[in-house]
Amino acid sequence: MTTTRIDARFAELKRQDRAALVTFITAGDPDLDTSLEIMRGLPAAGADVIELGMPFSDPMADGVAIQAAGQRALKGGQTLHRTLDMVRAFRVGDDATPVVLMGYYNPIYSYGNEAFLKDAAAAGVDGLIVVDLPPEADEELCIPAMDHGISFIRLATPTTDARRLPRVIENTSGFVYYVSVTGITGTKAPDPAEVERMVSHIKAATPLPVCVGFGVRTPEQAAAIAAGADGVVVGSALVEAVRTSLDGDGKAGSDTAAAVHRLVAQLAAGVAGAHMAAE
Repeated sequence: MTTTRIDARFAELKRQDRAALVTFITAGDPDLDTSLEIMRGLPAAGADVIELGMPFSDPMADGVAIQAAGQRALKGGQTLHRTLDMVRAFRVGDDATPVVLMGYYNPIYSYGNEAFLKDAAAAGVDGLIVVDLPPEADEELCIPAMDHGISFIRLATPTTDARRLPRVIENTSGFVYYVSVTGITGTKAPDPAEVERMVSHIKAATPLPVCVGFGVRTPEQAAAIAAGADGVVVGSALVEAVRTSLDGDGKAGSDTAAAVHRLVAQLAAGVAGAHMAAE
């Protein structure tokens, strides 16, 4: 693969000697226009990489917050085609921020793998995280994605031992996503010391950046994780910021996008604080 936006962003962050803030939102939550407004404002608020969730009816790895976000999006008519349209619209004003689509294989399979990869690359997608496709299925989507210039980002977990890790990272590109807790998203807080130990274990096996997610909700937690990782991923807290801003009918309020952007700015300050404390 040639150098991607993901590679360029992490190279720049390495020069700055700081971790990335990776922000997850669900495409189409609570509606397409508001979701796009949120996405467009993330870089200015401090996001270095954007993960855009592809709504799916049966998200097995997601907790209540992201499940609810997906249901709101699906109820509003969000489809994978519309999600790619969001990326395309985002790229009109931003050709630098990496965009990673995260979700499950079923919507991609239904779309058609080759058609999806072609359309995703044309829209400006930089990476994929497909949580239910194991390394044993790399020929299915991972390797074809790389042929289209799209990084395929794998998950490592607390149960990924030294024997399994080489298989997990074999065809990984962009970065490795370390799931800091066992279980579903947004339910437990990570242990910074254990995270740092596992990040060191992964980095001994690959030159790729290692980003840590699942359970990070506050600037203080983000700072603690950033001290020992190349990136911090926050998702459930952001989709909760969407939910708590909705009106009584579940519609976007005047403050919905701003509420998410305020939280991202606070998290970005926490990540930056970890860099300053290390100096």
